[in-house]
Amino acid sequence: MKGKANVVRALNRLLAGELSAADQYFIHSRMYENWGFGELHRRIEHERLEELSHANLLIRRILFLEGTPDVASREPIKIGKTVPEMLKNDLDYELAVVDTLRKTMALCETEQDYETRRIVGELLENTEQDHTYWLETQLGLIQKIGLQNYLQTAVGRLSPET
Repeated sequence: MKGKANVVRALNRLLAGELSAADQYFIHSRMYENWGFGELHRRIEHERLEELSHANLLIRRILFLEGTPDVASREPIKIGKTVPEMLKNDLDYELAVVDTLRKTMALCETEQDYETRRIVGELLENTEQDHTYWLETQLGLIQKIGLQNYLQTAVGRLSPET
């Protein structure tokens, strides 16, 4: 089914964002692992895999609309040097993704592409209710219990394969 060019372009922008987020999470998860923060490593690795799952949905939709998925483009990523900085950078990234998802949903509505709107809506729900919420909670915990206490809870055991 031939999709509207502006919808395919918007989906490719989202795809670049999802792949960039996966890259940022990949680096951050390995930093957490290296520092011995097994709990943070596991959670951020989970987020990385979810971003790749989102990218998969977008690629499938772009192909269905007879577009060409742009898997080479990336948005700039921000690698933190401390745990709070990493969490804040990840949150900032997710909030920017939320804005782009909303704009894409509005475009889909205008173009009457309701199936793409539904797919983008699912990504928005996941981003707001899972990724963004978790990151906001972690930063709130650091404020409430202090960084050192927070980091003690983040130590957790690393998996055998790491």
